[in-house]
Amino acid sequence: MKAIVLNASPRKKWNTAKLLRSAADGAAKAGAEVEYINLYDLNYTGCRSCMLCKRKGAERCHCYIKDDLSSVIDRIFAADTLFIGTPIFLGRPTSQYFALMERLHFCALSYDDYSNYFTGKVNVALFVTMNATKEFYDRLYKEQFEAYANELKQLNGEVYLYPCYNTLQVADYSKFSMSSFDEADKRRANEEQFPVDLSRAFELGMKLGR
Repeated sequence: MKAIVLNASPRKKWNTAKLLRSAADGAAKAGAEVEYINLYDLNYTGCRSCMLCKRKGAERCHCYIKDDLSSVIDRIFAADTLFIGTPIFLGRPTSQYFALMERLHFCALSYDDYSNYFTGKVNVALFVTMNATKEFYDRLYKEQFEAYANELKQLNGEVYLYPCYNTLQVADYSKFSMSSFDEADKRRANEEQFPVDLSRAFELGMKLGR
């Protein structure tokens, strides 16, 4: 069992990363071989529309751009499980997440009949962290992020969406102009709910790592 973990947050040790590390630990405990990658450490762009993946006789489900992401895409298609996490930036996943999805989707898309070249199966867990409350997420973000999760069904496996709400943004709010946020509420959520989220991430990692 091979699991690949992709952190699409620029922060390597904060909320998204912690959830992904917990999921990775769960998958490892279940016996999976786990590879963890910080996408912001890589040098890559979105799709360059070079059309090399659409050439007759070209290797399918392979991106031909020569940068740090192409081999990661190969490893995603070869994996059994993908854990990916992104914070919500301005109501959307991060730019590195979108760049990955452009490349991953396009090289597996047939331009003959719009079918999916990928015939394997990769189960996916998408973790989404945010400053927003559950009520705010349900009202403004939920439908769109469920649509983002559905895009991962191109990998032909089960897709799990795990939203994590009202996260602690910084360690010391007194150093920042962030008065629209209630620090006490954030800290309470971090102390009471976030450990629950970490435990559930671990459990999901175990489930998909078997």
